[in-house]
Amino acid sequence: MALRVLVAALGVWACCAGNLQAQSLEEFYSKQTVTIIAAFNAGGGNDIYCRLIARHLGKHIPGKPNVVVQNMPGAASIRATNYIWQVAPRDGTVIANIQRTVPLHAALGKDFVFDVRKLTWIGSSSSFADDAYVLFVRTDAGVKSLDDLRKPGGKPLIVSGTAPGSTSADVPELLREILGLNFKIIRGYADSPAEIIALERKEVDGRIATLSSVRAAVPGWLKADSSIRPLLQYARETRLPELAGIPTARELARNDEERQLLEISELSYKFGRPFIAPPEIPRERAKALQDAFLAAHRDPDFLAEAEKLQLDISPSGGDEIFTYIKRFDSAPPELLAKIKKILDTQR
Repeated sequence: MALRVLVAALGVWACCAGNLQAQSLEEFYSKQTVTIIAAFNAGGGNDIYCRLIARHLGKHIPGKPNVVVQNMPGAASIRATNYIWQVAPRDGTVIANIQRTVPLHAALGKDFVFDVRKLTWIGSSSSFADDAYVLFVRTDAGVKSLDDLRKPGGKPLIVSGTAPGSTSADVPELLREILGLNFKIIRGYADSPAEIIALERKEVDGRIATLSSVRAAVPGWLKADSSIRPLLQYARETRLPELAGIPTARELARNDEERQLLEISELSYKFGRPFIAPPEIPRERAKALQDAFLAAHRDPDFLAEAEKLQLDISPSGGDEIFTYIKRFDSAPPELLAKIKKILDTQR
């Protein structure tokens, strides 16, 4: 009899504790504003994702807080990541969208003040299931095929890039050194909109950009009569059906080592639009944010708006991202060293 009473009491306590936790989450967030730090200038692809998520995330967080976006560009998103690590409150009210390349650079031994393994990984809007990083070139650039970019003594293709450590600066460097593509890379552009203008004004011959960003920002590039056309897909194991006639970088690999180098460098694209939060957030709040993030990406209103914006929505959760980050540990050290040497030439 006493045992039954104890079991019943424990059941009541567990139920009350669960209700109190739910109430405490709702009570906490109902009085808060959640801030999304966009580690990019306004108007680019990542900023578009951040503002879309901000419009829908709050209703899936207990207490339905208001959600706002704050742009914090700089140093290929290291400025924003440092803010999350050192300054942002560790109470579940601030998250950030950062460059997908940050875990790769951490694996290469970059001396960051933060530890990517101790950050709270919220999720990613894209696993690149329906996206690619695409080399777009002007039709009047004199490059008709990828073979032209491998001809000894040929004219280099001038491509744009932002800061070292960003995808638009890193990927051309990797493709040049791994595959032997004749690129001249002009770095220092402020953001994606600046790179778009540079290509359209003929300051450069090409740029590498996510297909989803091009769909959203400059869909005219994808029309048959455009003066700008796709030439190569990166971060793809297979060709996108939409770009069935455009080869992947892996198809251009001339040996196993080149293929492995590409595979390692592309690993970050499995979490193509990553969102983080500070370490040591109370566990129930971290889970609430992770659950709300995935719920927002299943929201019919969110999906309808994303479809209008032509965005790739193939979300992954924080735990899934962490499994990919750990896969860097199993990469052959000599190949990581080669990637590091390639990317260090930018600095």
